[in-house]
Amino acid sequence: MWGRASGVPVVLRLATTALTAVHNGVRYRLSQIAAMNALRSSLPASPVAFFDLDRTLIDVNSGRLFAQYEFEKGRISARQLARALLWSLGYHLSLIDLPAAYAQALAHYRGVPEADIIARTAAWFDRDIVHRLLPQAREAMAWHRSQGHRLVILSNTSCWQADIAAQAWGFDDWLANHFGKDDEHRLTGEILSPMCYGRGKVEHAQQWLERHGGTLEDAWFYTDSLSDAPGLYAVGHPVVVNPDPRLRRLAWREGWPVREWVT
Repeated sequence: MWGRASGVPVVLRLATTALTAVHNGVRYRLSQIAAMNALRSSLPASPVAFFDLDRTLIDVNSGRLFAQYEFEKGRISARQLARALLWSLGYHLSLIDLPAAYAQALAHYRGVPEADIIARTAAWFDRDIVHRLLPQAREAMAWHRSQGHRLVILSNTSCWQADIAAQAWGFDDWLANHFGKDDEHRLTGEILSPMCYGRGKVEHAQQWLERHGGTLEDAWFYTDSLSDAPGLYAVGHPVVVNPDPRLRRLAWREGWPVREWVT
């Protein structure tokens, strides 16, 4: 064992040979990993199915339900509730200046810690929203999953609600509105640009695809709102869900499929 061969102890030669084999094995494994990563990066990203939330994934305007929840908890007045209900109707009919309405609503929450809003949103979502996912929406999601597609919520709602919804319903990601905060994480009453509304939804979707791969041409977009016409025109697979009369006429004119999703 300790005899010499070529002036080197046999045990040292064996150890050196073993280490060399391990080193070569590690190098080979790393080269395999690098090759697989290169192959993955060269493959096209799987298509994305974007879903609006209100009156698409669920059967109602969630903003109206949140306003009612806040009123029940004594955090907004009857006048503010009435205004929110009017905004909800106007939004569904595309008859209001939504950025202005959003700004007015956010002013009420200026100075509120973000953690408080997150806790309120989670409690409200668990009570009033999570069970409202429409069965046809669930079926559409399951079909896209079976095709290997990614699922992303694309909504004018708050970032807090979208995050909770994505986790509850099994989405890969979400795109929604973000809001200004100060150094102590209190809301400033500002909505960050671009607003996830109208043409802004297209910007959010395009930026997400630039980060994660894919194209609008390969994407689906499910929505009920006429304000989402820019997004419907932008994707390769527009799907209109529970439309109002004006969006129904537009879908008929453009040849977009119309789906009636009900509880």
